[in-house]
Amino acid sequence: LPTLVSLLLISASTTVNARPCVAFDANWNLLAFGLDGKDWNAGLQATWTGSGQASDITTTGRPSFNGANTTCFLSQYTNAIYVLNGDASSLSSIYIYDATAKSWTTQAVTTGSFDTSSFDAILDHDTNLFYALSHDNLFSLDMGLLKAANSTPLAWVNTEAAPYPSNYQPVMALAQNHIHFLDIPGVPAGSADIFVIHYSYFQPQSQAYPLPNGSAFPATYGQATSFFQPSDVQQEFAFIPQDSSAVYVINVETNTTQALAGPTYKDPQATYFASVTALVQLTSNGTVSFLPYLEGNTSTNAAATWSPVSILASVAPPSTATASSTATGTNGGASATGTSPSGS
Repeated sequence: LPTLVSLLLISASTTVNARPCVAFDANWNLLAFGLDGKDWNAGLQATWTGSGQASDITTTGRPSFNGANTTCFLSQYTNAIYVLNGDASSLSSIYIYDATAKSWTTQAVTTGSFDTSSFDAILDHDTNLFYALSHDNLFSLDMGLLKAANSTPLAWVNTEAAPYPSNYQPVMALAQNHIHFLDIPGVPAGSADIFVIHYSYFQPQSQAYPLPNGSAFPATYGQATSFFQPSDVQQEFAFIPQDSSAVYVINVETNTTQALAGPTYKDPQATYFASVTALVQLTSNGTVSFLPYLEGNTSTNAAATWSPVSILASVAPPSTATASSTATGTNGGASATGTSPSGS
């Protein structure tokens, strides 16, 4: 018979292995998957700090959310959430949540030389293709307009060699159908390398995105996630250094950066996802917080502060075993965009 100690060890193991993620559907409802073992719909931003409770949307066919690199992506055209590395028993599979039908299906995928244990990825808005950097190669995977799995396996395609060393830990963000690579060796602070998706082309020169005072976001590892537009391609992305000292919002239309308040929880394992008007943080202990954001309104954004999503905390209280508001550490864990924590 199991002892109390063995049951506690099993419970602790389950908690450690859980890798929940957050995402938005195309109507900007905040979804939290695998949080406290269930899936939740927290609704629209106006309700997040109220006295209500998030809705339980847990249903059959879902992944276990226990992969080491569990990541969620919104396909805006199809109103579907794609989950990579969602289940440790089948890391190659892509799990698809149809946010309209509220149902899950599992898409078989052929990986080839793609390493599911080491990558960062974005989902292109217009083509609905994944692009992922794994070691020193850029891979792609065409999702078509899938909102449910089909019977034909998809495949990761080795698109081309990337001009980066094999030990580069990627930080990737999407804006204007361009992939922006941060923290590239030899690229100065405040600049990014760019891959032009529609021409499959690495630009030879990096692009600078200075702050108004002439300073720059740091050349360091961190996470990046794109702010959506109501219907068009993304124009901005947020970069959060691993020390959580600030949030840097890069606008690729104006080639500028704005520095905003860093997260309350300084968790190097935290992941991020953005809608049109909010940046959401999910810490390693299950705390969900958000920073309100209005594109182009610099004064309002500069004064914005982080708040907990209380209607999620009321149904899925954060664990007290890991992250804290002063947590620090080194690279590791899952990412909102694919590798050890880097944001889609």
